[in-house]
Amino acid sequence: MKKLPDAEFDIMKVVWANKPPITTNIIMQQLGNEKKWKAQTVLSLMLRLVERGFIRSEKNGKERNYFPLISKEDYLNFETSDFIERFHANSFTSLVTRLYDGNKIRDSDLDELEQWLKEKKS
Repeated sequence: MKKLPDAEFDIMKVVWANKPPITTNIIMQQLGNEKKWKAQTVLSLMLRLVERGFIRSEKNGKERNYFPLISKEDYLNFETSDFIERFHANSFTSLVTRLYDGNKIRDSDLDELEQWLKEKKS
């Protein structure tokens, strides 16, 4: 699996948020107008996602239906693992330290994390 460019990730978020199959019309309604993308841009992004193996395409009359091949959970696991490996040498402590020192994590978040760790240990 490879990291998706931002535009393709935006498309995949819409794909994952909807029950398959999804069409370019659905993507245009939910994302294309917000991004000011033309239909051809969405079609090009969908084709790239097919080529990368993230979705598959089936012709249905004049329209194409798209189905996810990679789940959101699998992709997020890949991205998270890659991020922690690349930027924190696989150190969870390093990640949490950066979040805490950068004021991105509150004491209440640490309390939740502590509770989660206790649950995982038992």
